[in-house]
Amino acid sequence: MEVEFLGGAREIGRSAILVDDRLLLDYGMDSGDPPQFPIRDPDPDAVVVSHGHLDHVGSLPSLLSGDARPPVHWTPPTRDLALLLARDTLNLHGGTYDCPFTEAEIARLTQVSETHGYREPFPVLGGTDAGGYDVTFYDAGHVPGSAHVLVSEGRSPSSNRTQSDDDDGETRLLYSGDFNTEDQQLLAGSTARPDADAVIVESTYADTTRPPRADIEAAFVERLRTTLWEGGTVVVPAFAIGRTQEVLAICAEHDIDCYADGMGTRVADLLGRERNRDFLRDPDVLRRATANARFVDGRDGQRKSGALAGRARRGASRGQRTRIAAQNTVIVTTSGMLHGGPAMTYVPEIRDHPVNTIAFTGYQVESTPGRELLDTGRAEIDGRLMPISAQAEHYDFSAHADRNGLLDFLDAYDDAEILVNHGDRCEHFAAALREDGYAARAPELGSVTTV
Repeated sequence: MEVEFLGGAREIGRSAILVDDRLLLDYGMDSGDPPQFPIRDPDPDAVVVSHGHLDHVGSLPSLLSGDARPPVHWTPPTRDLALLLARDTLNLHGGTYDCPFTEAEIARLTQVSETHGYREPFPVLGGTDAGGYDVTFYDAGHVPGSAHVLVSEGRSPSSNRTQSDDDDGETRLLYSGDFNTEDQQLLAGSTARPDADAVIVESTYADTTRPPRADIEAAFVERLRTTLWEGGTVVVPAFAIGRTQEVLAICAEHDIDCYADGMGTRVADLLGRERNRDFLRDPDVLRRATANARFVDGRDGQRKSGALAGRARRGASRGQRTRIAAQNTVIVTTSGMLHGGPAMTYVPEIRDHPVNTIAFTGYQVESTPGRELLDTGRAEIDGRLMPISAQAEHYDFSAHADRNGLLDFLDAYDDAEILVNHGDRCEHFAAALREDGYAARAPELGSVTTV
């Protein structure tokens, strides 16, 4: 197979990998200012998507301009999340260079969609008997519906690397996507190790070793309870997909009342629908999380939701959010890095009092307001540089495998070719793997390699 890296090589964002100039794995965008897209416009015969995060799906609708109609293969949650993100991008940036597609392309995306479950091989471009591929999804434990993608050429994939498989000279390429090996509230850590000859592995947290998830959750809960006991307000900036629902589940588990605001409430609605429940570790965890939270809507009050949020909801007003921020409560809201969303109202409202807390739950990219706040105690919010007296804390609830998780995953592939991507220091991690005896390298952006 020939593998071309159109995005995500030696960088995080805009993931896009083209196999044999026919099969495209992911097609994302980097949501920076300005946004960045894959380095060229491919014309694939088919597309396979690992999961529904913007950096992996953000550019997908643009593939359907003109006469192109490649089928798009994904899990049901990934389909729902990708369409939600596409419509949000169109609402925010439609008609500008920051949005490379229109409503028409989004509609076409629904027409070419083909959904699949885990461990259910399916043919792409006719399957191996017709010169195409057999593809299998394996649970990646990252966000609901996320998948390792095994692309097989000439033979069916084995379900586990420990099984014997005669070498027939063909190639099995495993694209790890983003993955996690540690259990979360909504998902079990990935244990899948399908047999492969070459592995494209993410390396987002290759330089990081985290404490056990239970320890991070305990520290987070202690901070919430302490702030509430002292009479303060906690704002929890959280990513809409995965992280918001994780935090709501933690609050429910520990009987902490909370509000939920922003896109994360719509994501909770999607994930709770029947077609997506089988992709959760325990659907009741999400049900309890949504029942415990008050979802902020456009009405005069807020509803305590025994059902899932998001249906027929109007946007909340600034006045409504100001009243909520004055309460002795926890508010889980987008955006996770303070560069938009309802957090732009909540943070200024609580910033002046040191009894209040801003509890970040995800990585803060350089130059974002969230990172500036953690580093300097101030942040630019809606164009104003604000000193923040509230306590700013960071809790690493990342859904990516850390260094130990990556090495645990790669332990099954000591005889495979390893291609490191999706990281800030891909070359450094590849060099470390070579020292450990792996055949590892970090392809450059735009490079073509044969596996």
